[in-house]
Amino acid sequence: MRAKVKVVSVAILAVVIAGTTASTAVAGQSPAATTVTIRAQGTDLSGAVSSPAPLRCARNRTVHVYKQIGPRGGGNDIHFASDTTSLQGSTYRWSTGNTGTPGYFYSKVLPKTGCRGDTSVTIRVLPT
Repeated sequence: MRAKVKVVSVAILAVVIAGTTASTAVAGQSPAATTVTIRAQGTDLSGAVSSPAPLRCARNRTVHVYKQIGPRGGGNDIHFASDTTSLQGSTYRWSTGNTGTPGYFYSKVLPKTGCRGDTSVTIRVLPT
């Protein structure tokens, strides 16, 4: 009886190892590059997300907009707005609409499975 249990245990272990190796191979692939942009027309903020894998990395991507307070990366920036990209023509675009707020802003997309994150340049938004 013990011999059968050992054979079954070895077979299960082989299946687990094979499955782990397969998932590691998929996870080992480099995530696709992602680029997020930001621009302002008055106090309307908008931009685009692009990637060589647009259906996976640009479509329905949440873009976070931060108001920069002090030097960039100082840890005191304010999460100001967010939007989800949608296809407009051949580009995945996002927009906050008219915020009515001047200042310095940048946009960010977080990494997700198979896709890198990105942070845009900081832009200055002037009052209208």
